[in-house]
Amino acid sequence: MIRNKKVAAKASVLATAAALLLSACGGAGVDADASAAPASDTACGSYAIAMHAWVGYTASAQVVTEIAKANGCDISQVTLAEAGVTYDAMEAGSVDLIIEDWGGGRWQEWADRDALVEVGNNGNIGLIGMFVPQWMADEYPDITDSANLNTYADLFITDESKGKGAWYEGPPGYTTIGEKMISANKLNFTVISTGSEQALIDVFTKAAADKTPAIGYFYEPQNFLAKVPLARIKFPTNDWTDAAVASGLTDYPESPLMKLATPKVIDANDAFTKIVKNFTWTNSDQNAVAADIESGTDPAVAAQKWIDANAEVVAGWLK
Repeated sequence: MIRNKKVAAKASVLATAAALLLSACGGAGVDADASAAPASDTACGSYAIAMHAWVGYTASAQVVTEIAKANGCDISQVTLAEAGVTYDAMEAGSVDLIIEDWGGGRWQEWADRDALVEVGNNGNIGLIGMFVPQWMADEYPDITDSANLNTYADLFITDESKGKGAWYEGPPGYTTIGEKMISANKLNFTVISTGSEQALIDVFTKAAADKTPAIGYFYEPQNFLAKVPLARIKFPTNDWTDAAVASGLTDYPESPLMKLATPKVIDANDAFTKIVKNFTWTNSDQNAVAADIESGTDPAVAAQKWIDANAEVVAGWLK
């Protein structure tokens, strides 16, 4: 896509390789009905999947993991910040797959060095933005027009926002242009940093339950939106593809989410190659698995549940 979700500082290849936190992924194997026959006569190799810090990503990566393991692949998962840190790891040979990248071409310099290959859209469409709880949009219908935000700024004042509206931003590592938006649109708000996605969820959960004002960064697909409805603030149509050059006057762009792999994956022509090339699913698919994970289900079990219920789709990925 053109995502622009989270911008992580680029680390050197050697530093990245030294810092990898590698953990073998577990989980049940796919049963015979759901897994289909191995996708290739070539024995499947060993691969590492990058794991990024949002539950939708975990859902996609775990489904790929379980199918690949059931087809003879040796799969590990590596927890990393997204963007440059992970691209460096791919160049170093420590990571082989990003199943969901919101970067909109931010990986181009690594692609130019043949460190990674753009495989295609994974089927999910991402949309970042600033949101308020739905009750606010119902009570103040024009609040979702960014031109009216200053009219309501006083509603959002908190002890930590120093007399301005509290504008809750995405945690470190997420692609955000909040400060640019505030400055360019002369908004009477101040950025309040959040330390995690869960902190954002807690802000909106409390605001919805208590009917207290809150405005914050959020995104789709995210199964949380089915539990706590939010209304997106509408800024003018975006005029950028890279957060670094965004003016702040316009909104985040809609983003088809992309798969990135190392040449090793593409050249192997084994079961993992087939799965990576063919994997595609909807926001609803991802949200269903993510909802199970968030409810406390082990990611491998949640992934297997979806695999078992979608045997024909999985078989198509293995062709």
